[in-house]
Amino acid sequence: MQQQWFKDWFNTPYYHLLYFKRDEQEAANFISKLIEYLQPIAGARMLDVACGKGRHSIHLAEKGYDITGIDLSADSIKEALESANDHLNFYQHDMRLPFWINYFDYAFNFFTSFGYFKTTRENDNAIRTIAQSIRPGGYFVMDYLNVHYAEDHLVYQTEKQIEGINFIITKWLDENYFYKKIVVEDESLESPLEYTEQVAKFSLGDFTEMFSYQNMQIQEVFGDYNFSAYDIRKSPRLIMIAKKIR
Repeated sequence: MQQQWFKDWFNTPYYHLLYFKRDEQEAANFISKLIEYLQPIAGARMLDVACGKGRHSIHLAEKGYDITGIDLSADSIKEALESANDHLNFYQHDMRLPFWINYFDYAFNFFTSFGYFKTTRENDNAIRTIAQSIRPGGYFVMDYLNVHYAEDHLVYQTEKQIEGINFIITKWLDENYFYKKIVVEDESLESPLEYTEQVAKFSLGDFTEMFSYQNMQIQEVFGDYNFSAYDIRKSPRLIMIAKKIR
């Protein structure tokens, strides 16, 4: 398979420094609200798709559920495995390829960990992997950016300094994708590193269609991590809860 931007970028320490040196409390609060809404049975089996270093998986496992996390990044999984136990396991795995079938009660995809692929087939394969992993009657929760809000609030140029590392971020968009170029300036590097992210502009309608092909039906949509009602223009997030019909 052709080398793609996310395979390099997600494996660097700079990616985690830029995105995840943030308030862990936000992740913990979101998980608590999600569990309060879903009301899973004790010991429910859950799959965290594109789990990264496992921060959401760890919060879920602490609540007594049986958690499996998968991610493409070998480095992320290596670190996540340091937290593994009898009820928390991690595997390096490409979400476009089949995983366990009809095994999980719930599957999750957090923090816009989707929309990176170049072809419709790859996106459909990823949704199929997730749908097949859930038992009939189980649920899938996807946390994606709200395209309409992101378009209206695009900040074209920003600069951040985190732990002595300088990040210069340039954003733009076209009809189908959001783009983000990240230049990393670190005194320990001979020259700056440069990465360009690309995320598809999938709407609620797009996901409704993708899910329905895999026998999943959207039950509820929220617009932020406080589970406010989804507003097409005002909501920063698109958080969808879908049920596997059969």
